[in-house]
Amino acid sequence: MYKKPIKEWFENDRPREKFIQKGSGALSDTELLSILIRSGTHDNSALVVAQEVLQLAKGNLSLLAKLQIKDLLSIKGIGNAKAITLMTALELGRRRRLSEVIDRFKISSSLDVFELMKPLLEDLLVEQFWTLYLNNSNKVLSKLKISEGGMTGTVVDIRLILKHALELNATSIVLSHNHPSGILIPSEADIKVTGKIKKAAEFMDIKVLDHIIITDQSYFSFADQGRI
Repeated sequence: MYKKPIKEWFENDRPREKFIQKGSGALSDTELLSILIRSGTHDNSALVVAQEVLQLAKGNLSLLAKLQIKDLLSIKGIGNAKAITLMTALELGRRRRLSEVIDRFKISSSLDVFELMKPLLEDLLVEQFWTLYLNNSNKVLSKLKISEGGMTGTVVDIRLILKHALELNATSIVLSHNHPSGILIPSEADIKVTGKIKKAAEFMDIKVLDHIIITDQSYFSFADQGRI
């Protein structure tokens, strides 16, 4: 049935009609993707194309979010417009998760930092270094991306970190960066830059509360491990 054009299916089986009648929760990931894809090829329906998209990501939506446009273009039936539509939907989902946590944020543990920063840092193929700026109640005043590098590292400008801390009258900061490799063990460079930032911040009476290394699945906290 999936090879037939969707318009030839029974109405109750068509993804759009099913969405209207039963709600989004009644649809599979493949069916939801087929709605975004809209149309298939001469040989296959949009649902078959959607299945191939999911297969490319091994059926995992988190892996799908890591794909690039060139990866999606390798699938017959996916052109630039459809690839951009899919990536836009995934990006909106990521931003929604981020907006859900920003409003309530007071940092009281390393888990709080992980929940705040994970939507920003998961799925990235390169390292990014961020700083959270807190007031004396540990409420987040601002968050700033300090740098972006390659797959194994990024350069950190300590002066930039402290400049923004002074501008915001922050009393403490939390450092955070991702490891695209998925390895949670801090590198020698991670340990060294943490020490340098902490030492420089002390001269300005600013506390470095923690440095969190984030992967898609978990995190490492310098503070929890007694290393800050």
